[in-house]
Amino acid sequence: MPKVGVLIETGEDGVKEANFGVITAAHGGGDPDIYAFVLDGSANGCKEALQSYGVSKVVALGVEGGDLSSSPDLQAAALVAAIGHFSLTALLGLSSAVGRDLLARTAAAMDAPLVQDCIGVDLTAQTVTKSHFSGKTVATIKLAATPFICGLRANVIEAQSAPCEAELIEYTAAVQDPGKLVVREVKQSQSGAVDLTEANIIITGGRPIASGENYKILRDCAELLGAAVGASRAAVDAGFAPHSMQVGQTGKTVSPKLYIGCGLSGSVQHFAGMKTSKVIVAVNTDKDAPIFGKCDYGIIGDLFEVVPALTEVLKEQQG
Repeated sequence: MPKVGVLIETGEDGVKEANFGVITAAHGGGDPDIYAFVLDGSANGCKEALQSYGVSKVVALGVEGGDLSSSPDLQAAALVAAIGHFSLTALLGLSSAVGRDLLARTAAAMDAPLVQDCIGVDLTAQTVTKSHFSGKTVATIKLAATPFICGLRANVIEAQSAPCEAELIEYTAAVQDPGKLVVREVKQSQSGAVDLTEANIIITGGRPIASGENYKILRDCAELLGAAVGASRAAVDAGFAPHSMQVGQTGKTVSPKLYIGCGLSGSVQHFAGMKTSKVIVAVNTDKDAPIFGKCDYGIIGDLFEVVPALTEVLKEQQG
């Protein structure tokens, strides 16, 4: 039976929801043993959520030689040791900020094949699919060596419940911290904000938002939706929003269940960053805007009227 590892990311509320789609991808077409690696000491608390999606082994990963939480290099070394110890054929994770960094360090340490920002994986055929050329082409990439490492775009694969009884394993890797990098503090630009790459709902404002202050209109709506707020490159270039909010080819690639674009023209570059969204809603005053040819639902109207109206309806529904 093949054995597949999944790097689990956690937050204040436990296991990040985007991990469940990665676990579903790890099941593939077969019936592998899924090893979920939890690095922050919360494995026991994560067990119930993880076994609901078919994780058979929840591994509390620790080290003998240092503080695992303060060194990405030490985390990578621990993962390398665990991959060898459990004889894994692949390691999957999220192509988030944390995942991109840690998966790349692990692959480099193992000299293993690595593909990031995948939109699909076939573990039996050892292939992954990845979007190219602003989303115009999807490439299928064959990985000839094992184990291989794959970072999946958050939310691109629908999570499927597969309840089982998971075994909790404590594994302490006999590795030492190389001491080249130490994380002393993590600062977030917007406390409590939903991360764009992991959000299930995103509401994005384009150049017509006209100022940074006007993003409050979107944030008020996003708060009621439990959504993240994004920006187009035009809005970022105009100084209305920081680059950390940018969605698109030169910003963040997202795949939410619902994407609401307000005042977006629908450029190829922006569409490349959000085309895998499950449902796309466009709000624009220009009936001929290209975005209307790419969305599931379109509203011809002023975002300064449409979004506040939506906010009021949500307030009424939520009491």
